[in-house]
Amino acid sequence: MTDSRHVAEISGGGFAGLTAATALAQMGWSVRVHEQASELRAEGAGIVLWNNSLQVLDKIGAKPDLESRSMTPPAYETRMNNVIQSQETLDGIRWRTMTRPHLHQTLLTAARESGVEVIAGSAVTGAAPDGTITLASGETATADLVIGADGVTSAVRDSLSIPMTRQRSGDGISRFLVPRRKAELLALEPETEWDNVIDFWNLYPRVLRVLYTPANDEELYLALMSPSADADGSRVPIDLALWISIFPQLAPVLEDAAKIQGRYYGYQTTRLDRWTEGKVALIGDSAHAMCPALAQGAGTAMQNAWTLAVAATEALAAGVDLPAALTEWERLERPYTDIAQDRSQWYADTREMAKGNQFTGESVVTALYNPTDPHRHEVHAA
Repeated sequence: MTDSRHVAEISGGGFAGLTAATALAQMGWSVRVHEQASELRAEGAGIVLWNNSLQVLDKIGAKPDLESRSMTPPAYETRMNNVIQSQETLDGIRWRTMTRPHLHQTLLTAARESGVEVIAGSAVTGAAPDGTITLASGETATADLVIGADGVTSAVRDSLSIPMTRQRSGDGISRFLVPRRKAELLALEPETEWDNVIDFWNLYPRVLRVLYTPANDEELYLALMSPSADADGSRVPIDLALWISIFPQLAPVLEDAAKIQGRYYGYQTTRLDRWTEGKVALIGDSAHAMCPALAQGAGTAMQNAWTLAVAATEALAAGVDLPAALTEWERLERPYTDIAQDRSQWYADTREMAKGNQFTGESVVTALYNPTDPHRHEVHAA
């Protein structure tokens, strides 16, 4: 018997690709995910998710798995030269911290349980507006929908020749996943609430920053920021003596970070003229990579993955031209990503987050968005 389901081919087995794949499969599509790496795993250390992406995880049934090894810290604390500037309890804003491997495994499990075929060691080298993809093996395949979720160096995007700008900032970070060592930290600084996310800033006489993010009861995500022009601050493995001299209360976890090779990532923002071309749509870092200030890179990727799946499914069910439907999807959804990109870039350029009290106004518009609400655009239009 011929399979009459709509077919989707997805390049990239990261957060964006797996979310889109799971959503489409649950909506009745036949879905293949191509991951060029030989292993299906997440790079990086920790991550923060906000309401916009957590709503999507709820919708695809991944909430129980996600919450099994993640947490919501009591507050987001900002310090300057170890003086507390703010402790934002983020009342009314849903958020959660976790490791990137845990999030990836949660999404991979959801995809496979939904019937998605996930193929490791399969690289998509290009796509055409008619829905044809080409693999590194030389094989081609045609789909009703092609999704490029293949990261900053997206082969799908580049094959479509969509105009793009890339804006770089002067700072960057190295990310580490280390043991919590809460008892040792309490011994050094007993008055601190070490379950908080704590944003340690030092601007004078040297720009260095440590974002301390508990991911669960056992694991801690550390992001160490310095200007890329600072050879010692951006060095990996880290210059332990330098970092401890500025942040002595973090010595136990910095010592663990110093044992890890690490990698320094410069901040950058990618902006495309458009996210779609014919039957091809781009999501995640391939379309809208952003500075990590608001922790919305993965969040907007998952948000757009869900809304894309809904838009494509509804269009084909109604007999609507898919390229036109994808253009309309971008028109409706892109503003929430643009605002997160622009605000994150501004924070990266100005270092205004060092002042604290930043989770208000434009900075939380995307975090508060619920992409799974079918009436969301009516509410915002009103």
